[in-house]
Amino acid sequence: MTRNNLTVWAVLAFVALIVLANTFYVVDQRESAIVVRFGEPVRVVNARGQGGPGLNVKTPFLERTIKFDRRNLGLEADQEEVISADQERLVVDAFLRYRISDPLQYYRTLRDDRTAAARLEPLVNSALRQVLGSTTSTNIISGGRSELMAQTRADVARRAAAGRFGIEVVDLRIKRADLPAANQAAVYRRMQTSRQQEAAQIRAIGEQQKREIIAGADKEVAITLATATEEAETTRGQGDANRTRIFAQAYGRDPAFASFYRSMQAYDAALSQGDATMVLSPDSAFFRYFERGAGGGR
Repeated sequence: MTRNNLTVWAVLAFVALIVLANTFYVVDQRESAIVVRFGEPVRVVNARGQGGPGLNVKTPFLERTIKFDRRNLGLEADQEEVISADQERLVVDAFLRYRISDPLQYYRTLRDDRTAAARLEPLVNSALRQVLGSTTSTNIISGGRSELMAQTRADVARRAAAGRFGIEVVDLRIKRADLPAANQAAVYRRMQTSRQQEAAQIRAIGEQQKREIIAGADKEVAITLATATEEAETTRGQGDANRTRIFAQAYGRDPAFASFYRSMQAYDAALSQGDATMVLSPDSAFFRYFERGAGGGR
């Protein structure tokens, strides 16, 4: 074989390789591909719900392929300053997770990832301003963030569907929602004052409840003591009446003993202290039992 023939065969082999390289293409299972002819898409390979990954064929030189990732894609939105319903300024960092659900529509509307990011970012920021601007800063920071994010995600999905972006919104979250540096000190002082007022109110309510409980307990004690005193006086009165009745009966049976007993009670009351001074006549009836003994009354 001559040198010229070798050259021809080498050129033919090179051309064949070029033709084969432009005829066959491989689509990974994590990708979708659009075959484009003269700038117009003609078919989609390995779209969601369809098969086609692996080795595929296209018309060489007339058709080319554009591949898109089938996995979830992320978009980090720029910091956005949002004014809440209570007129607080918040700096919000958010991120979006989405996937390409319709590669053909995605290509027609957005073309590539760079254009998609440029279109989606203002859409996300607009939805954040609209949803977060309708609630308070406290609710955004802590109270109802999950519900607010669900509303924002639904709003972004609705706008993406209206814009025929060919994407499915998977998730939208706030990474950080904080006060601007210039406002943090003033807001923290106001929050501290508010919490101190709430604490003072709770303490005042507790003090009032304590006084009511103490007053109720004192009232119960007073009622119990009064009832007990009344019962004691009644019992004592009944005892005194019984004693008087018994004494009267005893006095009626033996008047001399009754006189002697009363005199002994009088002596006890007058002389038991030891420091009593009495000036009486020696023949006073008061001392008759001192002179005559128990029979002094006779």
